[in-house]
Amino acid sequence: MKNGPVTILRGAVVLMGLIVMALCLFVLPAWISSDKTGYYRPILIGLYVTAIPFFIALHQALKLLGYIDNDKAFSGLSVRALKNIKYCGLVISGLFAAGQPYVFYAADRDDAPGVALIGFVIIGTSFVIATAAGVFQSLVQNAVDIKLENDLTV
Repeated sequence: MKNGPVTILRGAVVLMGLIVMALCLFVLPAWISSDKTGYYRPILIGLYVTAIPFFIALHQALKLLGYIDNDKAFSGLSVRALKNIKYCGLVISGLFAAGQPYVFYAADRDDAPGVALIGFVIIGTSFVIATAAGVFQSLVQNAVDIKLENDLTV
């Protein structure tokens, strides 16, 4: 049962991906084509744009878990995967921050202030994930450097 936690994490990543994929394929198209969306249609379309870096980050997380499974957790490949996750988190945060003024406008027109709060939660969460990935990236890079130095010292 050495790989139990990694398998659980892999299942959680796949489950998140399936949920977002189901939203993108079934829920969002119905909302976008509805006449009741009004001012929220550009926001819903923007969710598709942010889904691209989200799925890239999930793919990188699965690759990172594969490296951990194959005892390559402290390698340049892991550093690269963490760097890609960091950039995806920053892109998601930036896209939502760029769209936040329109969210304010639409929420003000519809008198729905909770919509703006959801945007701030997503911006904060993706920024925290990017920061954590950056910290892990530097830690793994330091471990790779120490490992390389110890391999050269025979």
